[in-house]
Amino acid sequence: MGSSDELIFRVDRADGAFAALASARAVVVERHFSPDQCARWVEGVYRARAVWTHDFGGEQFTLGRAFYTHFEEGRSRAYFAETAESDARVDAHAPGLQQAMRDLVARVVGESRAVQRRGWCGPGVHVFPPGGPVASRGGVHHFDTEGLAVHHVEKRRPAISLVAMLQTTETDGGLKVWDVRYDGRDHPKREELRARSATVTYGVGDVVLIDSYTLHQIQPFGGARERISATAHAAQIDMGLWECWF
Repeated sequence: MGSSDELIFRVDRADGAFAALASARAVVVERHFSPDQCARWVEGVYRARAVWTHDFGGEQFTLGRAFYTHFEEGRSRAYFAETAESDARVDAHAPGLQQAMRDLVARVVGESRAVQRRGWCGPGVHVFPPGGPVASRGGVHHFDTEGLAVHHVEKRRPAISLVAMLQTTETDGGLKVWDVRYDGRDHPKREELRARSATVTYGVGDVVLIDSYTLHQIQPFGGARERISATAHAAQIDMGLWECWF
């Protein structure tokens, strides 16, 4: 069961949620992870502060290496050289998170399994600090196409991003989505930013599902808490098989 609100569809079960993207730009799976589970993962993330990856000069951090930050900073070689170490850090400090995110992908797309993309880092955690650039002015308007193979994008084969909220901010910090699809340009036109849009709100344990080809942006937020979320990107590589990465 679910209720639609313009571009956002809210459901209470992950199973088959991918189908709702046919008529929405974001799907929220409410309370998928328990508050206790999220709290345990957040505690582990904080214990791992010394091994967080610093991105964009400390504008944001990750537990585990994220491809898009390394790609944009010209550090892709480091990403691919340390995939095993990255996964080991995530598993040591947030046990079970990577498998939980892979299992979630499989449930969302209605397939029997979702595997880790060979040679890539598994699901990881984003940390956006209070008072930082994202908190102050919001994130960059973007599509999640950086990690997709060229032929995958050219054929617009299915690809998604799943974001599980582990710790919410005190105010705002939602995810704004536009009724705009990727057309080969990484940056939206000014008129596209005036297109129909909606902002996803969520609680701890909620999961936000978006199509990788949908324009979106993290909104500014206030308060003293970090915005902490777990992310898995996934793409369909064959009928019945999806692969995941961070």
